Amino acid sequence: MTTTGPSHRLAAGDAAPAFSLPDSDGGTTSLADFAGQRTVLYFYPQANTPACTQQACDFRDSLAAITGAGLTVVGISPDPAEAVRRFAAEQHLGFTLLADEDHSVAEAYGAWGEKVNYGRTYQGLIRSTFVIGADGRIELAQYNVRAKGHVAKLQRDLKILPVH
Repeated sequence: MTTTGPSHRLAAGDAAPAFSLPDSDGGTTSLADFAGQRTVLYFYPQANTPACTQQACDFRDSLAAITGAGLTVVGISPDPAEAVRRFAAEQHLGFTLLADEDHSVAEAYGAWGEKVNYGRTYQGLIRSTFVIGADGRIELAQYNVRAKGHVAKLQRDLKILPVH
C-alpha cells in the first residue's frame, strides 16, 4: 500500500489542532483536557484489525514506561464510538480511544488522504503519531508509520526506557 498523503502535514512547532470527540469511556474528550501535559496522539485506521490491535496492544504493554516519562496516550480512529469502546474494553488498553467518525480531526492533523492498495485508490486514514507538548504545540509528527514496531521506535525517538 502506498500513500500520497494530504497536501498539508503538521511539523514540530505547529499548534496542535483542537478537537472534541466521543471517547471509549462514554464521554467526550477534548485536546484542552490535556493542557499542560505532554500527549502521544496516534491515529489508527480500524479497531479490531490485526495491525491496529497489535499497535494498540504495544501501546498498552509500554504504557508504564510512556506514562512514567510524563506522556499520556490517546488513540483516534474513524470508527463509531461503540466500536472504540468495545475495542478498548476487549484489549484492556488502559488509555483513551476517540471516535472521529467524520474524520475531521484526522484531516486537521494531515492523517487523512489518498491511499493506494492493490491498485485501488481511495481516501483513508494514514497511520500517524504526534507528540503534543504541554504548550499545545507539536513536538514530533510521524506519518505513514508501520503498526509493528512503531511503539518501540517511538520510545527510542523519545528516549523512553522500557519498564521491566
